[in-house]
Amino acid sequence: MKNTLSYKNYVGTVEFSEEDKVFFGKVVGIPDSISFEGDTVESLIADFHEAVDEYLEFCRENGKEPQQQYKGSFNIRIAPELHRKASLDAMARNMSLNSYVEEAIEMRVTHNAAL
Repeated sequence: MKNTLSYKNYVGTVEFSEEDKVFFGKVVGIPDSISFEGDTVESLIADFHEAVDEYLEFCRENGKEPQQQYKGSFNIRIAPELHRKASLDAMARNMSLNSYVEEAIEMRVTHNAAL
């Protein structure tokens, strides 16, 4: 299970409000605010796509360069056993493997910057 949606190189978070009985999210990685919601998975995805399309159209109409997320995507190859251990530890922490790896890299980069 993942908690994000992707469309046209934009990534949106996915959360659920039990109180409101609605899925909601926002595009992450850019300063502009793009939010979306839906009461079903299908309507959430449709509203996410529509929100991104409207943002891009707004930028076109106003001569504004759309903000793009840093690509932030790269492939790595690690030993299968390390992959398994990282996946299990990420699940135990209620994290996606991507978030887990990102946190590990951030800790390493922060540690190195302090040296």
